[in-house]
Amino acid sequence: MTLRLRDAVPADLPAITAIYAHHVLTGTGTFEETPPDEVEMAARIAKVQAARCAWMVAEDETGLVIGYGYFAPFRERSAYRFTAEDSVYVRDDIRGQGVGKALVAALITRGEARGFRQMIAVIGDSENVGSIGLHLSLGFRQVGVLKAAGMKFGRWVDVVQMQRPLGEGEKTLPAE
Repeated sequence: MTLRLRDAVPADLPAITAIYAHHVLTGTGTFEETPPDEVEMAARIAKVQAARCAWMVAEDETGLVIGYGYFAPFRERSAYRFTAEDSVYVRDDIRGQGVGKALVAALITRGEARGFRQMIAVIGDSENVGSIGLHLSLGFRQVGVLKAAGMKFGRWVDVVQMQRPLGEGEKTLPAE
């Protein structure tokens, strides 16, 4: 499959919203239970882009958006200013074909260029072997599991926390 990765634009909203809605309604990778509409998704994208972070889409050879990913500041407190959190969602019929990996790899590169020193992945469900494996393959390591942190589809769901240094990581202090 030929992929094209690029920054998200307003015309991508229907595809992004549909991809995420599927994950909200059928999966435990996100703990949202009601899919947001296009207006809400547009606000989320704008917030990420206003923070000078990346919200990217993956297109197939026909120009169809088949996945998206983004990174944003991990937390709002200033001490976290060099730590980003990534998220990635791929159309269900495309999963396992390298789209998510390509998106996260691009987000790592963009995060490093932006000056972040750590990237965190907060993965819903310890049974989410696809996302956990994807992150492991790109140099993330598991740093914790929050047992039974969420309740979705009538069952307790864990949260897996993974982390990857970016650039110099913690070896040096960043220029402020």
